[in-house]
Amino acid sequence: MTTMSARRVRRARPILCAGVGLCAVLGMSATFAHASLTFTSYTTSNSTLSNDVVFGVYETGGTIYAATFGGGLNVSTNGGSSWTSYTTTNGLGSNNLRAVSVIGSTIYAATFGGGLSVSTNNGTTWTTSTTANGLGSNNLLSVYASSGTIYTGSFNGGVGISTDGGATFSKRDVLNSGLANNVVNGVFASGGTIYAATNNGVSVSSNGGVSWSNSFGGTAIMAVYESGGTLYAATNTAGVGISTDGGATWTTRDTLNGLASNEVSSVFESGGTIYAATSGGLSISTNGGTSWTNYTTANSGLVLDNRIRAVFESGGTVYTGSFGGGVGIGTTSAVPGSGLAAIGTLGLAGLARRRRR
Repeated sequence: MTTMSARRVRRARPILCAGVGLCAVLGMSATFAHASLTFTSYTTSNSTLSNDVVFGVYETGGTIYAATFGGGLNVSTNGGSSWTSYTTTNGLGSNNLRAVSVIGSTIYAATFGGGLSVSTNNGTTWTTSTTANGLGSNNLLSVYASSGTIYTGSFNGGVGISTDGGATFSKRDVLNSGLANNVVNGVFASGGTIYAATNNGVSVSSNGGVSWSNSFGGTAIMAVYESGGTLYAATNTAGVGISTDGGATWTTRDTLNGLASNEVSSVFESGGTIYAATSGGLSISTNGGTSWTNYTTANSGLVLDNRIRAVFESGGTVYTGSFGGGVGIGTTSAVPGSGLAAIGTLGLAGLARRRRR
C-alpha cells in the first residue's frame, strides 16, 4: 500500500495473486472472500415507507430509523415491513431530512431548512433548534451525538456544537476557528476528537472545535468516520480516502481497486470490513480497500436505484438508504471457498464501543 501526502493523493492499485498459497510464497497478503449479502428492499410500493429518497439510516435495539427527504423520519420496529412516519405535524422542523442519530430514546434529526429536531420520547413530540439557538444555518446536512454532546454539519454554516441537549449551540466556521470550509457534509466524534467532512477536505479538531487541522484539500468530502485509529473519508470524486495518521496523509481506494463508483456519499467500518455507499451501488471491502465486492440492483435485491446515499451495519445486518430505492436490508450467507478463506458473517465485533456514546 502506498501512502501519500494530503496535498498529493494518488490512487493505490490492488495487488492480485492467484490464491492463498501463492500469496504466501510471494510474501503478500491474500484477498479473502466475505459473506455474501442478500438484500430485501422496502419502498413506498411494498411498505408504508413515506418516501423513497433516504439520506440517512440507523439501527439500534431492533428499531430502524430512516431519514427521508420529503417524508420526514420513518421508524420501523418489525424489520422494515411497516413504518411510522414523523413529520412537521408531529413538530419536526422540516420533512426534508439529511441524517439521523439516536441515543436511547432520544432521536436527533438533521433537517434541511428546519434546523435540528430532537425527540426524547421516540418521536412522539419534537423540539427544534435553529439559528436562533446558535446554529450557523438551518440547512443541516449531518448530525452526530456522543457522550452528551451534539455535533451538526450544515450548508454554509460550519459545525454546530451543543452540550445542553440542543438548547444552545456554538458555531465553528472558517473565520472563527479555521475550519476548511463552511459546507460540512458530515461530522463525527470519537475520544475527544471531532472530524468534519467539508467541501474542501477533512477538518480535525482535538480542542472542541476551537481550532482545526485541515487535509485532503481541494476535494469535497461527503462523510467521515473513525475506527480503531483509522480515518475513512467518503469523497465526491476520488473514492474512499483512508488515513492511519489522523489525516496527515491519505491513501485513496477507487474504481481502479474495484469500487463501484468514485462518487461516495457515506462510509462505515466494522470489524475490519469497510462499507462504501457509492453512486454505483454498495461496495464492501475486507482488505483495507485493496479490492471490493459490489452490490447493485442487478445482483443483490436492491431495487430501483443504485445511488446509495447511506450505509450502516449492526449485528451482521447491513442497512442502506438510496436516492430513489428506499431502505435496503442485507443479511449474510457464507461464500463457498474457491481457494480463498470465507468469512462467515459480517458481524460488528466492536459495535458496542462504536455506538453513539
